[in-house]
Amino acid sequence: MADKPTVVLVHGFWGGAAHWAKVVVELRDRGFGSLFAVENPLTSLADDAERTRKMVRQVNGPVLLVGHSYGGAVITEMGDLPNVTGLVYIAAFAPDAGESPGQLSQEMPPAAFDNLAPDSDGFLWIKQDKFRESFCQDLSEDEALVMAVTQKAPLASTFGDTVTAPAWRAKPTWSQVSAQDRMIDPNNERRMAERMQPRKVIELATGHASLASQPLRVVDLIETAAGDVPG
Repeated sequence: MADKPTVVLVHGFWGGAAHWAKVVVELRDRGFGSLFAVENPLTSLADDAERTRKMVRQVNGPVLLVGHSYGGAVITEMGDLPNVTGLVYIAAFAPDAGESPGQLSQEMPPAAFDNLAPDSDGFLWIKQDKFRESFCQDLSEDEALVMAVTQKAPLASTFGDTVTAPAWRAKPTWSQVSAQDRMIDPNNERRMAERMQPRKVIELATGHASLASQPLRVVDLIETAAGDVPG
């Protein structure tokens, strides 16, 4: 276990650290002894990047950052820390300098765009009765129901927060594209992956919640990245 980096998992919008549950168990079973899943407030990119930055700074040794969905923007913003050895993007945003997840989504609107609903306090939700078809169509009805009821809504303004200095321009990257994603257009994921020039890209025939529907393949990619940047 000593030769493996610490893996820090970063969730996206409409979910929390528990979305990584299956990935965490599989990583443990494959000998990853140092694992953390940050719980971000989803109040602004600056807030989320700082929360993740504080967690990474507590780790003594190399860190492999793994971001899902908006979590990709978070690791892009704060992944320049010296002990971060690589960035893994799981059906994720990878903005360039001056870009925001909202801008990227407007350029290529996702299929489930109309299933988002703002509330009177400025938070943005996925309509519960549309959650499964939007976010995790290849999970069971029960799993999707739990995700829908426990979803963690971001402040809608966070969509417009821009990245300052993208860490993927200086750090090695790996990318997983979800070919049936309805929350980020698959062609958008492909475009972002291509410009990062990752060491490896895999494409899975799955929806947005690939971390839950295809955890073995996601962990395969994380394990490949960890082997390229060992602790």
